[in-house]
Amino acid sequence: MTHPEATSHHAALLIIDMQKGMARPAQRNNPVAESNIARLLQHWRQRGQPVVHVRHLSLTPGSPFWPGQSGVEFQEALLPQASEHVVDKHVTDAFAHSGLERWLHQRGIRSLIFTGVSTNMSVEASVRSAACLGLQCTVVADACYTFDRPDLDGTPRSAEDIHRVSLANLQGEYARILQTADLV
Repeated sequence: MTHPEATSHHAALLIIDMQKGMARPAQRNNPVAESNIARLLQHWRQRGQPVVHVRHLSLTPGSPFWPGQSGVEFQEALLPQASEHVVDKHVTDAFAHSGLERWLHQRGIRSLIFTGVSTNMSVEASVRSAACLGLQCTVVADACYTFDRPDLDGTPRSAEDIHRVSLANLQGEYARILQTADLV
């Protein structure tokens, strides 16, 4: 099922934090996320639609995302092309002090398709900001992933549970939740 409003010329594909530093050994969900992002990226490129690559640059020395470290580099299969916009961010939210809102506004882009990592961190934070700015947001559930982590009481929680709760937090109020097959 295709959603025309999600694939209109003015829908930008946002690929969040798909950097080499995210390929760290950890318990995560959705092992096909990268291939789904690549499918969406190919689909957007074939149609000449706007693509935004969001790159996290840490302010913490020693972080794999500290500028100059190999972890900052984009994953090979998802390298930006010269015509695609790259946004650098220093916090979880891709809109905070990045110029992304202005870039979208200048191009009349009001609809965003979100992919990337981590569902409960940078994806969720960026979707919330975008929705609060009045942008139409879609999150591609099978093109995002996150990692296992404990809850506030220290009880281990699976990446899949965290992913699904994060998507539930966004559904309706902030975004539509779709699958890759809905868009390609």
